[in-house]
Amino acid sequence: MDPKSDLLQTTGCTWLSPISMFLGIPLDQVNFIMCQMFGLAAASWFRLCLRPQRVGPAVRHTVASFLGSLFVIFCFGWYSSHVFVLTIICYVILHRASVHTVHWYTTVVAMGYLTMCQVSRVFIFNYGIQATDFSGPLMMMVQKITTLAFQLHDGKCHKQEELTAEQRRLAVITRPSLLEYLSYTLNFMSILVGPCSNYGDYTEFIEGHNVHNKLRHKLQHNGYDAQAEPSPVRAVCQKLMVCVGCLFWYFTITSRFPIGYNVDPRFISEASFLSRLAYAFVSTQAARPKFYFAWTLADAVHNAAGYGIRGLDQNGRVSWDLVSNIHIWEIEATTSFKSFIDNWNIQTGVWLKSVCYDRVPYFRTPLTFLLSALWHGVYPGYYFTFLTGIPITLTARAVRRNFRHHFLRTRSVKLAYDVITWAATQLTICYTVMPFLLLAVEPTIIYYRSMYFLVHIISILAVLVLPNRPRRPALHAQHSNNNVKGE
Repeated sequence: MDPKSDLLQTTGCTWLSPISMFLGIPLDQVNFIMCQMFGLAAASWFRLCLRPQRVGPAVRHTVASFLGSLFVIFCFGWYSSHVFVLTIICYVILHRASVHTVHWYTTVVAMGYLTMCQVSRVFIFNYGIQATDFSGPLMMMVQKITTLAFQLHDGKCHKQEELTAEQRRLAVITRPSLLEYLSYTLNFMSILVGPCSNYGDYTEFIEGHNVHNKLRHKLQHNGYDAQAEPSPVRAVCQKLMVCVGCLFWYFTITSRFPIGYNVDPRFISEASFLSRLAYAFVSTQAARPKFYFAWTLADAVHNAAGYGIRGLDQNGRVSWDLVSNIHIWEIEATTSFKSFIDNWNIQTGVWLKSVCYDRVPYFRTPLTFLLSALWHGVYPGYYFTFLTGIPITLTARAVRRNFRHHFLRTRSVKLAYDVITWAATQLTICYTVMPFLLLAVEPTIIYYRSMYFLVHIISILAVLVLPNRPRRPALHAQHSNNNVKGE
């Protein structure tokens, strides 16, 4: 096949093909980046010209959903119809189904439709994880649709005391109108790559109540005027600088360390075990910036529109991380497998927790990992990754509860413990996510065989041997409420 045709392969608009050919980047990725950059400009206009004090919620809902629809059509052409079909089907379910079963009907239909499209994606496209296709927006749509359905069920079917504090805050007590629903699901800020946010937070933003509601509890102690909308310029500029750094890393480093080289027969036969381990570490590290870039840029788009205020940070500044999907430093410096999960694809972790982990009575960790794998797609590599993650999560928890408290007595011992656990965590993450990047069964087995299945063996033995000690109170108090729990 002509290399130029590879660069131009896309399901969407071809207007930007000259740019694709000039830069040597696939057209679908160029379309995605250009839409997000246009979205950044549109978000600033949305915040400045369509502020709630000047126009009503209906106008803001209409503009947000209209621009989002244009973005998905521009990027994916007629394949975008899958997004619209699923949205309308689930809107009918939301209004026709009983509130006692609406969440289950919605989840089954949404996940079923997504899986059907994921299967067709494997046969229609020869893309893989590194390229964009119509399943991406569909995956975000599933998160939004099911989140809203569960929150409606909470608001209609449960007493206040039956819900957690977070579920009470997010419960939806009235079914949204069609316009509100389309705005929430199709808005231009999150249509392409997310992240998913809560329906209540989104409607607060559209109606102009988000600043006061997020900052009102801080007024007395911090003297902050919640009536004056804080400027997101600082937060947006910081996140755009991160995006630039990620692009620089991607173009200078990532291409030099292809993931596929980990399963190259000559490399496996000639390189030592430590060399293969080192290359796996470097190549997976090099693969992360493209995710950092996409999620950080999406976060900046939300902030530019005025959406994303969580409250005030410890320094008294407005925190713009309500819809952040990534904490880069926490990932790179993590000393535990759970901490990595908590800081990677954060809003997906929140979704998994809210619709699965907090809802099922038994086998919460395995079922949550299974749902995550099914949501990602049908490539076998996804299932290798998430099924491998189950014993590793259980092992990491057991090791932490059995040994960590012995290393907290002096600063030097604690530092040594942190260095060792950082290295162990990073290498374990490389081992776990490699199938996610390789996708297919054969290269996954080749890689794991080259690593002698060591992490599998160690984690399973540790789960069987180490006692299941209860969580210490001090650690329990620090446990994150944002993401999938490792309980």
